Amino acid sequence: MQDFAHRRARGGAFVVTVALGLVANASSAYASEQTKYPLTLQNCGASVTFDKAPQRAVAIGQNSTEILLSLGLADKIVGTAVWVGPVLPQFEKENEKIKRLADNSPSFESVVAQEPDLVAAQFEWDVGQQGQAGTREQFSDLGIPTYISPADCVAKDNSGGGDGVRKEPFTMALVYQEIRELAEIFNVPDRGEKLVSDLKRREAEAITSIAGDKATGLPVVFWFSSKDVKGDAFVAGKNGAPAYMLRALGAKNIIDTDEEWPLVSWETIAAKDPAVIVVAEMTRRRYAADDPAVKVKFLETDPVTSQLDAVKERHFVMMDAQAMNPTIRTIDGIEALANGIRAFGLAK
Repeated sequence: MQDFAHRRARGGAFVVTVALGLVANASSAYASEQTKYPLTLQNCGASVTFDKAPQRAVAIGQNSTEILLSLGLADKIVGTAVWVGPVLPQFEKENEKIKRLADNSPSFESVVAQEPDLVAAQFEWDVGQQGQAGTREQFSDLGIPTYISPADCVAKDNSGGGDGVRKEPFTMALVYQEIRELAEIFNVPDRGEKLVSDLKRREAEAITSIAGDKATGLPVVFWFSSKDVKGDAFVAGKNGAPAYMLRALGAKNIIDTDEEWPLVSWETIAAKDPAVIVVAEMTRRRYAADDPAVKVKFLETDPVTSQLDAVKERHFVMMDAQAMNPTIRTIDGIEALANGIRAFGLAK
């Protein structure tokens, strides 16, 4: 027991040290020089060249849109698609002026109709080998460069369809890479460095704030949605953004698979007896269980899930669905989960 306590303390100190180091080493390796065109980047296995800063971008994916908005590029966005919830509050007015091509995956024709000189995508599912909106080759044939979020392709295999298989644990470094590269593409490097610095500061503060309230070994499950409310659930695998949150807090994921969002039966989940159930909140209504109220009602009335202590004690953490994906909102997720665990009295 003493050795276990020592390892806990040492691990906590390490997390705090790393967190503080995130601020101290914010971006010394990156210079904010003006972009030199033509600019060529290696992105998700493809070489992409820009002769000048894009003037007409289509952002397929809420996070892609919110990054561009955060970089002050609202006037460069001519179309957006794939949304699961409301835009970040500070960008409501700007976002209202941007054409919504679709709430889910847009058609190739609707994207091309905007005459874009950049298509930025959050998921390879939308712009990839079997892209729902179109393949990279289809856009390239029309002279339209594409950029896919590194968080959806680095050490991740999307060839099998669905949400893919993540081979290595996600870290926010991939989101910071995306911010810097988009800032370089649009020739606003200073804005990119400022955004990265601000996010790193918040990340460090979030981790440090729970350093004395660790939830070591606490079993947690993240429920995103379900095609059928009473059917198998899309829950977080072991290497995605939710796992990143759990590592920061010292908690553990009850799901041990490389799949990003595997479908798992509630009998299997119940057998692992999660102490906390994180419920995704979204305004999207693509699947039957997208509505968080529907999720909670199922948990409290289903013969299997209603017997879980986490359900009886209402240990539900309501979390913005975008935070559960590798996005600029993942840090919000760390904060929300930490607050929930403390409120339930489960931190040690």
